Amino acid sequence: MNIAILLSLVKRHPSRDRQGAVYANLRLSLVPLALALLALALISCGGEKTAKEGAGAAPATPVQVATAEQGRIERTVAADAILFPINQANLTPKVSAPVKRFLVNRGDRVHQGELLAELENRDLIASANENKALVDQAEAQYRITLGGTMPEDLTKARTDVESARQALEADKRVYENRVALVREGALAQKLADDAKVALVQAQSLFDTAQRHLESLQTVSRQEQIKSVQSQVDAAKARYMNAEAQVQYTEIRSTIDGIVADRPSYVGEMATAGSPLISIIDPSRIVARVNVPSQDAGLVKVGSPASITGPDGEIPAKVSVVSPAVDPNSTTVEVWVQAVNKEGKLKPGTTTRVSIVEQVIPNAIIIPDTALLSSDEGENIVMVVGSDSIAHERKVEVGVRQGDKLQINEGLKPGERVVTVGGIGLEDKAKVKVESGQDGPASSTGLEPRSRSVVRASLKTSAEHE
Repeated sequence: MNIAILLSLVKRHPSRDRQGAVYANLRLSLVPLALALLALALISCGGEKTAKEGAGAAPATPVQVATAEQGRIERTVAADAILFPINQANLTPKVSAPVKRFLVNRGDRVHQGELLAELENRDLIASANENKALVDQAEAQYRITLGGTMPEDLTKARTDVESARQALEADKRVYENRVALVREGALAQKLADDAKVALVQAQSLFDTAQRHLESLQTVSRQEQIKSVQSQVDAAKARYMNAEAQVQYTEIRSTIDGIVADRPSYVGEMATAGSPLISIIDPSRIVARVNVPSQDAGLVKVGSPASITGPDGEIPAKVSVVSPAVDPNSTTVEVWVQAVNKEGKLKPGTTTRVSIVEQVIPNAIIIPDTALLSSDEGENIVMVVGSDSIAHERKVEVGVRQGDKLQINEGLKPGERVVTVGGIGLEDKAKVKVESGQDGPASSTGLEPRSRSVVRASLKTSAEHE
């Protein structure tokens, strides 16, 4: 009932008749009710005034902030990789023979040149001894040839030269005597001419015998020596081959490492071409990783990297970058090498590899929890000034590394950004900076960090209330 109507009823003039008495009694009963309603109205007006005053002085929002710093940040690419030892050897015998004995077991550490196993080789040793005897025989024949008498053809050639020389000297004396007699007139000229013809023929026979002797001395002798020498060389070659066959029965380590596998046992047939002992060197490891082609452009040999091990990340370095892209997976194979002295990285296992593609030395860096999304989907941060007012700032994000990221534009070093409490925070809102480490980006657990999502949620809750 309206308070003014009640008051008008109370102030009405009293009547002298029965109806007036009724009205008088009614007025008397409405007076307390009017006073009570008036008090309630005054209290309500005072409460509304107090609520309005409280709304005008909203409390500051508690936030945590971080300072934008200028420092180094790295652009990295990470992918799963398989570990392989850099040095490994599968020792394969070159001859087929039964295993005589093993000197090592799986897990034993071995050194280069160490004898690891032996095969049966008694028949090969006998063959080597036989060939050694043939070498001795060939060398003896060579010595006999060098120090022996001349061959028969060489002896005959020397005899022919000597006979021709004597005949030449005799014909020469005959010719000289006849020439002297012709001068004295005691002999006819024809006899002197005949003696000259005989002298010329003797000279020709002597020259021919001399050239034949020289030919035998320079050619036949050398050929005979070469023939004997070749027999010695062939015998030595056969002996060396037999010796090599004996050495092939001794299986020696080619590297320093650990015996990874030994599939055969003593007495079993070792087949040529089949691995008898496998050795790996776990002191140096290589991780083979397939990097997407779009991320492999900046990866180069020598780029720093890291391999995730049981105790954390192990420093490594890129050793191989494949020049071709795998058409099936559109990836580039990259080898990352690391020192594994303690052997914590096991070959054959899968691990995580991070490769540094680019190093930016003077970047503006903030925690990733400070990055928010505007109503339009743009990247923003809330910058807190000296007046404890939060200002919305659009930024351009660059490289991300772990829990920090680079800001290319929109922020200066030294400015403070909200890291906790930024979701749902209005532009130019009053904030209260709390001390403590930067916590999660959102205490509500909403993802993604979109202020528009939080605003819509708050508006819906208000409408229901």
